[in-house]
Amino acid sequence: MRVALGVSYNGQAYSGWQSQLSGNTIQDKLEAALARFATHPVSTLCAGRTDAGVHGLMQVVHFDTPLNRPPSSWVRGTNTFLPADIAVQWASHVPDGFHSRASAVARRYAYVLLQSPVRPSVDAGRVGWVYHPLDHAAMRQAADYLLGEHDFTSFRASACQAKSPVKTLTRIDITRRGLGEPHAELGWSPCYWRFEFEANAFLHHMIRNLMGCLVAIGRGDQPPEWMQQVLQARSRDAAAPTFSPDGLYFQGPVYDAAWGLPQRTAAYDWLP
Repeated sequence: MRVALGVSYNGQAYSGWQSQLSGNTIQDKLEAALARFATHPVSTLCAGRTDAGVHGLMQVVHFDTPLNRPPSSWVRGTNTFLPADIAVQWASHVPDGFHSRASAVARRYAYVLLQSPVRPSVDAGRVGWVYHPLDHAAMRQAADYLLGEHDFTSFRASACQAKSPVKTLTRIDITRRGLGEPHAELGWSPCYWRFEFEANAFLHHMIRNLMGCLVAIGRGDQPPEWMQQVLQARSRDAAAPTFSPDGLYFQGPVYDAAWGLPQRTAAYDWLP
């Protein structure tokens, strides 16, 4: 029997999704919990691997098992053996043809950024941080150059294992939520920025490299047209440094409704 799970996690304490010898990854913790509950070794495949420090709102995994247990049993039983910062949100029996990665038609990420004269405290590790005020219109103009099918080599990590750098970016939304009165000395208000990205697939570090360029443009270090120049250069050296992983959230994959999986992505209310 093939089972799919929706898993959420705070990535601060872990070395990313993919299993490592250290055992300190989301996959290692999940497979250990599944093995204890199922009483047999379990090997999982995920919809999209996340880096160290990156969070997952709705990672989807699948695995095969000889056991026939109700979906609710997989949720409660697995969570019993998981650490507090990882939790299975739902479970579903799926056809043998379902594959958490290959069956996904799109993937969604969000980046939450705190614009403030003071570094984050309560939100430390859960938001990125920028000191300077950002220009919404400039970032929006720059983002428009990225939409559509492009060669995203300029935003690809050297360790990326994707077969092709060509991806189709279908949506970039940029929204702002203020936190109160303008700062007395700086003259601008602290706020949260939320950047949402949707594409058929993403390259290693692609979102964090896009964020580095968007922030540089938002600060006024580069004009919006620079984004098009970076994209056309097809060289990692042309882009800004890779941005912090702290505010990056894998919102989850998108599947055809025929698979019968839950549509929610656990977009928690505390996220701006």
